[in-house]
Amino acid sequence: MASGGVLAQISALKSAPVGTLKARWRELFGSEPPPYNRRFLESRLAYRIQELAYGGLSADTVRRLEALAADLPSKGSKRVRHKNSDRPVSGTRLIREWKGVEHRVTVRDADFEYQGRPYKSLSAVARAITGTRWNGLIFFGLKSQRASV
Repeated sequence: MASGGVLAQISALKSAPVGTLKARWRELFGSEPPPYNRRFLESRLAYRIQELAYGGLSADTVRRLEALAADLPSKGSKRVRHKNSDRPVSGTRLIREWKGVEHRVTVRDADFEYQGRPYKSLSAVARAITGTRWNGLIFFGLKSQRASV
């Protein structure tokens, strides 16, 4: 499997027995293969074959990836919440009628204001209004129920 063009080498991975894939791993990576499934071995070997034939990532790309990785939380630390793309822009006023009563919520930078009180999420506001658990985006009509299933 080591000889031949890049495409031929990659194609041969699909039909190779797992033992052959593991041997190829040792040859290309110089280490024992990880205990992952066949699909992982195939995809990683295909990448490595191309990397050796055509070159890997540029030094600039590697530096950028390392900088991004340094910004990620370490294992065991609290997960960083990313800004939700469904979240309305700060200053938006959401109006919802519930059981004949109009409810107004103001979106703020870090939270939501309802009846002069801060709430961490729209779901918390919806629960305060209805007394039951709701997806806040669905309750306020920002997301359809069908799209969330």
